Amino acid sequence: FILTGIPGLPMSSYWMALPLCCLYLLMLLGNCTLLWMIKTDHSLHTPMYYFLSMLAVADLGLSLSTLPTMLAIFWFESTSLCFEACIVQMYFIHSFSAIESGVLVAMAFDRFVAICYPLRYASVLTSSLIMKAGGAIFVRGVCVVLPVAILIKKMPFCGSHVLSHSFCLHQDVLRLVCGDVRVNSLYGLIAVILTKGLDSLTILLSYMMIIRAILNIVSQEARAKAFSTCISHLCAVLIFYIPLIGLSIIHRFGKHLPPLTHTLLADAYLLVPPVLNPLVYSWKTKQIRRRILVLLCRR
Repeated sequence: FILTGIPGLPMSSYWMALPLCCLYLLMLLGNCTLLWMIKTDHSLHTPMYYFLSMLAVADLGLSLSTLPTMLAIFWFESTSLCFEACIVQMYFIHSFSAIESGVLVAMAFDRFVAICYPLRYASVLTSSLIMKAGGAIFVRGVCVVLPVAILIKKMPFCGSHVLSHSFCLHQDVLRLVCGDVRVNSLYGLIAVILTKGLDSLTILLSYMMIIRAILNIVSQEARAKAFSTCISHLCAVLIFYIPLIGLSIIHRFGKHLPPLTHTLLADAYLLVPPVLNPLVYSWKTKQIRRRILVLLCRR
């Protein structure tokens, strides 16, 4: 396959490669710092931060899946990618995306229990349950996406081998198939419904119950405090789902749009959440912010 950089720009564009490198370094620094702080600070050994560490791992996986081809294009003008490598990259991108979506559901459940059943929080969200939830999220992401890769590996390709992005996405590879793609398209739709579709509905339902519980709180100050614990998670949900929904819509209904629109939305979907999530949680979470300040003061 032939990968595409940014339409309208020369393939070797150092002013584009440098910001990309900075974004990847910021992503690595932010997520690795979160994981290190959660591991070393025993006050952060709570369900909320365990789920946050899972989110950081998913973000790392999602970004590192695109890193080789993105940097190869902009630094070395290397646009060709063999078929097997493309399928592997596609599998990891969609698997980590499904895992991140599942982690956001687990974090929504954490906020639901914390606000609606605060006295039962410790008894419900036990270490055993968190480990089982993490395992289930990982297995679901790995297993649901596997048939997507197997099905497309058996398809014939002819004509153009030029992809629309700097990495391999299922929808993008599927349009180059010269055979019958109805089974692939149907299973791809089922996989999206079983992961992002169900997850988004579950998150929406959780927040409907959270809002109802917050509105029943008499004290205005207590309401504000309860809602403030959800802001970081809400930001993470919006950062993840808005580019995802936009990308899905334009892949199905926006074929008339300029290629730059597709490229920017795909890049935003894969690069923005891993970069912004650590910044959002560091800014909005008191314990993490205090820990960062302590580390800075020691230096």
